[in-house]
Amino acid sequence: MNKQNNIYTIVYASVMVIVVAAVLAFTALQLKPKQQKNVEIDKMTQILSSVKISANAENAQELYKKYIVDSYVIDEAGNKLEGKDAFTVDVAVQSKIADDKRELPVFVCRLEDGSEKYILPMYGAGLWGPIWGYVSVDTDGNTIYGAYFAHQGETPGLGAEIEKPEFSDQYAGKHFFVDGTFKSVAVEKKGQKPIDGAEYVDAISGGTITSKGVQTMMQNCIIPYQNFLKSLK
Repeated sequence: MNKQNNIYTIVYASVMVIVVAAVLAFTALQLKPKQQKNVEIDKMTQILSSVKISANAENAQELYKKYIVDSYVIDEAGNKLEGKDAFTVDVAVQSKIADDKRELPVFVCRLEDGSEKYILPMYGAGLWGPIWGYVSVDTDGNTIYGAYFAHQGETPGLGAEIEKPEFSDQYAGKHFFVDGTFKSVAVEKKGQKPIDGAEYVDAISGGTITSKGVQTMMQNCIIPYQNFLKSLK
């Protein structure tokens, strides 16, 4: 075949595209189980972080199995939904639908001292992309034990500071219910207080939009758990 012919060029290019596509598809298929495992380990690490347990890729699975003693999915009324796996619920999807239609994951942690904490996932929007996290609550269904926040693309030194302990540690000891009314936890500029009497933490200096994104995320994602939290008292 004449290699200078247009037909040859088209056939050659087509074959190369097919071969490269096949190789890429095969590689992606081979790597998928490992990638999925890494995603699961990262999620375990984040869940554990909300109860102040430091984990890494090497020990996350072991620590998760040790401390997370139960998990289940509930509805807005606080009823358990049978046949649902809390770990695989897509919180990003659930956060965008009506409260009474959501599947709400709950992870139960038992610490070394025997105390139990209930871990609830969150998902929302920051300035440049999605933010997410986990908040752990004491058995009184009101007091926050710990919190963990992460982001996809917030500005380093500003909104990205939500992932730092200096921000998340402020949530420890805060309460969701004030005088019996659910008010979540506000995020305010330093020196300011919410007008509705809700408990609050200081916003990140220069990261106001991301800070408020955390506030909105927590309110949106924890409000549907109200009945469940009340039932713990």
